[in-house]
Order: sequence, then C-alpha cells, then structure tokens
Amino acid sequence: MLKKVESSQLQPGMYIHDMSCDWLTHPFLRNRFLLANQNEIRKILAAGIRDVVIDTARGRDIEAPTVAEAGAAVEAEVQQIAAVPVRPARVSLGEELQRATRIRRQASELVKSVMADARLGRAIEVGQVRPVVQNVTESILRNPGALTGLLRIKNKDDYTFLHSVSVCALLVAFCQSRGMDADTVREAGLGALLHDTGKALVPDAILNKPGPLTPEEFAIVQRHPEDGWNILRRSPDVGGIALDITRHHHERRDGSGYPDRLAGDTISELAQMAAIVDVYDAITADRPYHKGIPAAAALRKIHDWSRHHFNPQLVQEFMRCVGIYPVGSLVMLESGRLAVVVEPHETNLLAPKVNVFFHARKNVYIRPEMVDLARGLGFGGADRITSHENPAQWNVDPMRFLALA
Repeated sequence: MLKKVESSQLQPGMYIHDMSCDWLTHPFLRNRFLLANQNEIRKILAAGIRDVVIDTARGRDIEAPTVAEAGAAVEAEVQQIAAVPVRPARVSLGEELQRATRIRRQASELVKSVMADARLGRAIEVGQVRPVVQNVTESILRNPGALTGLLRIKNKDDYTFLHSVSVCALLVAFCQSRGMDADTVREAGLGALLHDTGKALVPDAILNKPGPLTPEEFAIVQRHPEDGWNILRRSPDVGGIALDITRHHHERRDGSGYPDRLAGDTISELAQMAAIVDVYDAITADRPYHKGIPAAAALRKIHDWSRHHFNPQLVQEFMRCVGIYPVGSLVMLESGRLAVVVEPHETNLLAPKVNVFFHARKNVYIRPEMVDLARGLGFGGADRITSHENPAQWNVDPMRFLALA
C-alpha cells in the first residue's frame, strides 16, 4: 500500500516510493529505495522535502493517509479554486496555432543562439531577444492556450531550449492574468526566456545524462542560476527584473532553494512566480531519466507543495491562469469518452471546451466532436469531467486532436 508520510515521521526500514518533489530538488541517486539509516533521513529533511510516499509492502508501515486519500483531499481543494472568472481568449485556438508554431520555432532558435554565445563568453545581444519576447506576449494575448499547449511537446534534444520558451510563455500569461503592466510583463518575459542561460556552462554530458545525477553533478547543475546571473549582468541592456528571475527561480519559500537560500517574501514576487512556472514545465516534460507527468496532475502536485515551497495564493492564481485542466490535457468524461481540453470556460474552469475523440467503454476512436461542457443537455453539453488521464496509459497523443480544434 502506498501512503503519504511527513518526512519528520520517517524511520529506517521504510521504503521510499516517491520523493514528492521536482527531480532537481533531491540529492539521491535513486527515486525509490529502502531507508537504511538516520543519515539518509537527515538528507531528505535538509533538501527541504517535507513529505514522501512510502510503499508499506516493501518496508515498515506507519499510521498515515493512503495516496488515494491524500489525493482526494487535494482534489477537493482544487475544485474550490476553479470558481473564479478568467480572461477570455481574443481569437480561437485554431486561428492562433499556426502563428504560435512559427513563434515556437523562432524563439527556440534564438535561445539556442544565446546559449552558444554564452558558452563562447560573448555578451548577450538583448536587442535580438526583445522582439521575440514581444511576439510571445502578443500570441498569449490572442490565445494563451495555443503557444503554451504547443510548448508541451518537447524531445530530449531540444528540451533545454524549449523549456526556456515555455517558461517565457507561461510567465507572460501568468503576469497578464494578474493584470500587471505591459513593461513589467515584457521584462518578466525577457527574464524567463533567459533564465537558464547559466546551463550553457553545464557540460552536455550532465545536462543530457540518461540516469540520475551524482552529488557532484547535482552541485554543478545547481550553479546555473548564479552562472546565468553573472553572464547576463555583463550586458547593460538586461534589467533588474530579468537578473532577479535568472538568479532566484530556484529559491523556495521555506529557505530550501538555491543559490542564496532566500525565504518567504525576501524572494521577489516575480521570482516566486517564475519558480512555480519553472517547476510546472519541468515536471510535465520527458527527460532522459524522468518521465513527464500530465499537466493537470502537475498542477495538483504544485498545489500540494505550496504548503512549504511556494506561495499558496500565487499557486492558486497560476492554476486559474492555465486552467484546472490546462489546454492539451487528456480528460475522461462521465459519458465514458476521452477528450482533449482546447479552451477554458470564462467562469467555470471545471467545464472547459473539449474535443472528444475516443470512446473508452467501447475502445474505439470516434469522429472528433467539439463539446462545450458548460452547456446543458440539447445545447452541445450535458457531460462532465470525471478525471484527468495519463496519455501514456491510453497510448494516445492528445496534441493530435488539439490541432483539429
């Protein structure tokens, strides 16, 4: 049985099944292992990991909620977050997808060029970066789901570049949803696009290692925020917002982050927002040894982690920004049909527009159909989401049906 346990309750002999943190947080070579001694428990606590999942079938048991019980409690909290209006898209997803595809390609090539310059010790040409940030900003204004949905598609060869583009698009959307002024949004987007510049100094063998990092490799990766900050501050056109986001996007409110071990509100609001966005994109992407999780599941994990690592209010606002079921999410409907989310509803995030394409009970593909879950029987609706699903378990690619929207 899988149980969720506070780290302070851990004892030698328990079997760790999941570290309940993003993959760059914990200092262990494995995600699953038998706790051998108190020293391993101290390492977990020192890493800022407040709870873990244990497997009682493979180690010592303790009185604690099951994973299902803990998940149900989180889901109940998430449902309450949904009841807040969101800003409607200006154009349809289909209208924006083609433009978003071009912006995705353009921005990825730019980040690749920036990384190459940084590796060679050249100054960053900010004049080349700002127009791309502007293009991202305008796309997000037209329809946030188009670009952020497309950027969920990454492979191991372009992950580093597309991660930066994705963090840029998501942070711009987050800032816009909170009503920030245009100058702040643009500077935040610039910082987000350049936030991982320091990874140019991390050897490719470590960045793309097809296995867990050693403690020494982990320490090298953890230097990238400060390295990026040092690279960018040599360019006079990079302002304070971008420098702050670059240096502090791995800080955590409980002081367990890096490089400066900042805590609480000593971390700027934009850096806290960037931290949420960075983790969300990282844990939803496939890596050489880390399988990405569905976006809807990632939001629920981040909501759970906000008890210690993130500002809970900001996490809730981010969830409203991207949707309780983000664009591109695979969901199961009460009717037994699978669908991909294509657009959030303006006032009810639990009832988005979806593209239905598969009947799970009959195990057959069906003709794609757009369904507005906010509408009643006889008006194209009369269905509801019962769960978010993992595409890998159904062997389907929901992005194929996003493109048909």
